[in-house]
Amino acid sequence: MRHLLRTPAGLAGTVLVTAMVVLAVIGPPIWGAEAEHIDPAVILQGVSDAHPLGTDNLGRDILARVLVAGRLSLVLALLTTLIGAVAGVVLGALPSVLPRRGARLVTGTVNALVAFPSLLLAMFTAVISGLGARGAVLGIGVALAPGFARLTQTLAASVAGADYVAAARMLGVPRLRIMTRHVLPNIAEPLILNLTQALGSALLALAGMSFLGLGVQPPSFDWGRLLFDGFGRIYDTPAVALGPAVAVALAGIGFNLLGDALARAAARGNATVRAVPGAGAVPHEESEPDPEAVLEVRDLTVTFPGGVTPVRGLSLTIAPGEIVGLVGESGSGKSLTASAVGGLVPYPGEVTASRMRLCGNDLDDLTEQRRRKLLGTSLAMVFQDPMASLNPALRIGGQLAEVATVHQGATRAQAWERAVDRLDHVRIPEPARRARQHPHELSGGMRQRVVIAMGLMGTPRLIIADEPTTALDVTVQRQILRLLRQVTAETGAATLFISHDIAVVGELCHRVVVMYAGRVVEELPVERLATGAAHPYTRALVASLPDMETDRSQPLASIPGRQPAPAEVGPGCAFADRCELASERCAELPPLVPYGKAHRVACWEAS
Repeated sequence: MRHLLRTPAGLAGTVLVTAMVVLAVIGPPIWGAEAEHIDPAVILQGVSDAHPLGTDNLGRDILARVLVAGRLSLVLALLTTLIGAVAGVVLGALPSVLPRRGARLVTGTVNALVAFPSLLLAMFTAVISGLGARGAVLGIGVALAPGFARLTQTLAASVAGADYVAAARMLGVPRLRIMTRHVLPNIAEPLILNLTQALGSALLALAGMSFLGLGVQPPSFDWGRLLFDGFGRIYDTPAVALGPAVAVALAGIGFNLLGDALARAAARGNATVRAVPGAGAVPHEESEPDPEAVLEVRDLTVTFPGGVTPVRGLSLTIAPGEIVGLVGESGSGKSLTASAVGGLVPYPGEVTASRMRLCGNDLDDLTEQRRRKLLGTSLAMVFQDPMASLNPALRIGGQLAEVATVHQGATRAQAWERAVDRLDHVRIPEPARRARQHPHELSGGMRQRVVIAMGLMGTPRLIIADEPTTALDVTVQRQILRLLRQVTAETGAATLFISHDIAVVGELCHRVVVMYAGRVVEELPVERLATGAAHPYTRALVASLPDMETDRSQPLASIPGRQPAPAEVGPGCAFADRCELASERCAELPPLVPYGKAHRVACWEAS
């Protein structure tokens, strides 16, 4: 609710929906008698002091009828949405628990219904069911069901492969119970949020059906029916149709704004860092915040529904001008750590940390506006694929300039001048000409430089480079690494360099943090990486790196086995199954403890 009321759309939607609900409750008791009162003396009157919207063909006050019709309009919209939601959720969840042939049949049915025009489906069902409110409700409900089914099917598919669902199947749990106990509870939140938007759509659709004469029939009336009754006089007395039209529009806009704002607020709330004392699987010694650290993270944990925890109790500190390498195999949680720091963990991910400080500011204590401003000006993120960061439809200069106009309040001319200067700063030749080009007109190395320049549009205190050289050839890779080193030295920014290439990390970084299965297993100075690593996993990574002295007649060194998936990590050391030094003690999780100067390791057998 805090996030909801801070946005103009959320506030407007809340106000409109609240007003409509209040109107539905108090409308009939207050204006019901006036709405039904027939007065032959004022039949078909226009606007007057006594009748602000005029009267109908029986002399009834149209404004009173609009106010009273709110209850029936909202009740019918609610019934319609419930019918569509229940039918759609059941239809969409069935493929996740049915046998393969049955699942294909249901999926094909959903696809066919989604492809069928919803208005025709609603009108067809309404005609079959019979004219009137019942037919309109059933028709619109059936038309809403395919949308709910597709959403449910997509969400359920992400849960159906979880281990707890597989275990339930192996234990012989009935399929209906699997769906109601294991699948639906884990996808309930987005479905509930979608209900609000569906209410707005149902309200508009029902008004349309009544306006076409297929919905509510006399003597009952909703907003659509009142619009139908007044449409014949719209050229002579427009006010008679204005009241119901405005009511329909405001209610539809209100529900849609509220639904959209709720979805955004839920996504932001789930992806925002929440300070939880003691959060994380590996406790970290509590200490006072480091006033000089650019980034200070304590016990960072990222979880997703179904018990999936890709990052577990990570702690990290980066000082100004320091380049820290975060290494590990694919799936170890490196990129998700960067996303958590930048507030980019996708919904429904949940980020918790006992401490998350950037540039001396506790992110959890900041308002949403201040957090966005801090991240927009003090944090620069460089991703692996620059084409995913750059809009292919826009010119390079315009995309860079947007950073200055949005976060720094610069004019368009000032922002463009800054963009050209930043392109020149990252050694792009002819920066003024390149600024007018689109991303596809640049090489891969140039695009990566553009992304770095975008990060430098502000004055970043922290640069997060998430595998920025993986897709580049060796020559361009070296240029990008040299550029990152120069940028860090010139700006004094702290840099978190994420990579699975331990050789690149050893060349660029001052300190190395090694992750495995979502946890930090070792942290050490880079000069000790090759010869002083203590954790068996770090040693194995270094040993698997060939050099000029490697015997090419022998197979390349590798680490046997595979890293466990986030949902498969047990309570002990996750590397034990692949470790030659594993013992019975490894069934217990080793803490991350000091191991010499500026060196920490999480291993019972470290030597």
